Amino acid sequence: MEIPHSIDDFLGGELKLMQPLDGYRISIDTLLLAASIPAQAGDKILEAGTGSAGAALCLAKRVADVHVTGLELQTEMLGFARENITLNGMDDRVFIVQGDIVAPPIALKAGSFDHVIANPPYLSDGTANRSPNQNKDIANMDTSASLKHWVNFCINMARHKGSITFIYRTDRLDELLSKLYGKVGDLVLCPLWPHAGEPAKRILVQGRKGVSGGMSVLPGLVLHSDTQGYTEQTEAILRSGSELNMGTIKPMKSLV
Repeated sequence: MEIPHSIDDFLGGELKLMQPLDGYRISIDTLLLAASIPAQAGDKILEAGTGSAGAALCLAKRVADVHVTGLELQTEMLGFARENITLNGMDDRVFIVQGDIVAPPIALKAGSFDHVIANPPYLSDGTANRSPNQNKDIANMDTSASLKHWVNFCINMARHKGSITFIYRTDRLDELLSKLYGKVGDLVLCPLWPHAGEPAKRILVQGRKGVSGGMSVLPGLVLHSDTQGYTEQTEAILRSGSELNMGTIKPMKSLV
């Protein structure tokens, strides 16, 4: 590709991803989101705002015989996504569609996905300085699509009782939950603690479309140990592609 980029190893080198040097790059949030999806062989998954297809490919690598579709607005990131699919030999299981969640392309059929996942922009429009890099700016800050658009799109695309999963900022959790209320039930919240005893900045929110079950809050996942490295569980997710089981995360003794 002509755009300056790097090719980086993920999942202990099992996955190689091209990403722009100047622009939105894959973060730990991407890998944690992919690890949290309770997918099984044969399932159909949709990622809204797939970027360079990091989460889509991590999920396809972890679970055999799933089919993942990514929706991406930006042409530049679409190019990276398609290159990454081919680079990792996943052309038969991961597909990318260009389009906007506000006006979805007809190629995406509502109510047809077992799981829908998203890492929406974390910042509200006007709450921070805009990045001069367009693809980073669109990825990080609400522009033409608000949080309500993201939630409604994901709900619309999921099948009845299908799962919907977001990774989001904890300081906007109230907004996210208010938009899910009455539409998505059996909600499970998994805080992501930077270190034991520190406030969580990110949280995984997972629920099922069209069910009325209540909400539970898990003990959460501690990302870093006291020695500044990743904890054993986080390391297993990032390096070995392990599942982040939203129902069986080990309790953190220091926080209970």
